[in-house]
Amino acid sequence: MFYDVAVIGAGVVGGLIARELSKFNIKTVLLEKCNDMAMGTTKANSAIVHAGFDSKPGSLKAQLNVKGSEAMESLCAKLAVPYKRTGSFVIAFGEEQLATLEELLERGKANGVKGLEIISRERLRQMEPNISSEALAALWAPTAALVSPYELNIAAVENAVVNGVEFRRNFDVVKIGRAADGAYELAPARGDNVRAKYIINAAGVESDDIAAMLGDTMCGKIIPRKGEYLLCDKNCGTLVSHIIFQCPNEMGKGVLVTPTVHGNLLIGPNAIDIEEKDDISTTMQGIHETLEKGRRSVPAVGTKDVITSFAGIRAHAKCDDFIIRRSEGSANAINVVGIESPGLSAAPAIAELVRSMFEEMAGELKPNPSFNPVRPTPVRFDVLDNEQRRRLIEKDKAYGRIICRCESVTEGEILDAIRAPAGAVDVDGVKRRTRAGMGRCQGGFCGSKVVEILARELGVEIDQITKFGGGSLILSGKSK
Repeated sequence: MFYDVAVIGAGVVGGLIARELSKFNIKTVLLEKCNDMAMGTTKANSAIVHAGFDSKPGSLKAQLNVKGSEAMESLCAKLAVPYKRTGSFVIAFGEEQLATLEELLERGKANGVKGLEIISRERLRQMEPNISSEALAALWAPTAALVSPYELNIAAVENAVVNGVEFRRNFDVVKIGRAADGAYELAPARGDNVRAKYIINAAGVESDDIAAMLGDTMCGKIIPRKGEYLLCDKNCGTLVSHIIFQCPNEMGKGVLVTPTVHGNLLIGPNAIDIEEKDDISTTMQGIHETLEKGRRSVPAVGTKDVITSFAGIRAHAKCDDFIIRRSEGSANAINVVGIESPGLSAAPAIAELVRSMFEEMAGELKPNPSFNPVRPTPVRFDVLDNEQRRRLIEKDKAYGRIICRCESVTEGEILDAIRAPAGAVDVDGVKRRTRAGMGRCQGGFCGSKVVEILARELGVEIDQITKFGGGSLILSGKSK
């Protein structure tokens, strides 16, 4: 199959790039090595829209963070994605860290961040009563916000598909060659090749490998940086009402304590550089470290309300900046490499920048006359009032059957998720789209029902349903 452009990697950056390209009347394919989008860094990060005071002035991180943060609220409204502006604190525990706050303040001003100020211990405790008594002061950033990264990713891909982009799952690019006509030949581990005139490499922690296939060494090697998190139940989601950072260090922004857009409390991440790009295992040491550091900011954080732990991998580049540039080893390719924090915050601006670079590379492009930037709002039964619920159930009785009790997710919502453009095909795909399985019992009650619905809707045997594709089968066979 021949395409004008192939985007490699369906994380939030790749998904938003594909959406930007769908504004043109071209044939675009979005290639993802996993069974679904949002399977890498996007599904396991802090879910923060950073204000933009941390990155060095003049860096791509600084420029695109501030621009992306400013664009995020409008983008989320168009794509019907949860977004909440809470503001953030960076707290200082000693005299040396007070100097760090001053440095961050000046850096933020240089980056164009609005509303920054250093506030006293007294004002900090007024705004966050549960903050540590050891905190001396804080940098207040009112423009920081919360978002659901995987929902933003899913919404971007859905919107791109509606606007003409083809989404191909389980396409793990292992080789890139050139045909006689100059087109790229992208070979997967299994299946038929894809041919494309242009390539955009947005492959996350594997973006350096794709760059090497294109003949590029400028990007260097990505250092996989693992971070572990603890997610707490909603009954302690109001322990803090703002994002609480500690002073940053050479490994990143440190362990934070933050509410989430869905009412949980999130603690993490720690940071450790590893060798394996797919090692998302959690460790007892990492959990203890994360909890201990989180308690330094908010002593009331405890273990009894932790409902799950998880880890994510950040694509750290040695230059400590985003690498977004035309390929030097291949004429018609763009590399998007080293997109670690603040990559989520910067994602809308990264996508716009890549679109502009693609226009310059490809020449004059005709607009897509049917492009629609708006994604219909999915049904969220738990936020409806009783009258809205009654009308919805009258229209379709599937909305009257609760599948996930913890999150009040109905069968109708699960069916919507499966039937959506680029819809769910596994249990985790349903989970990310509907929150079925994200509550306190973590799918203990609803898991089997979700498997049954998937099997019925996909027209496969129940023992073929996976948790996240590949060999992650839920059932190993019949017991009787």
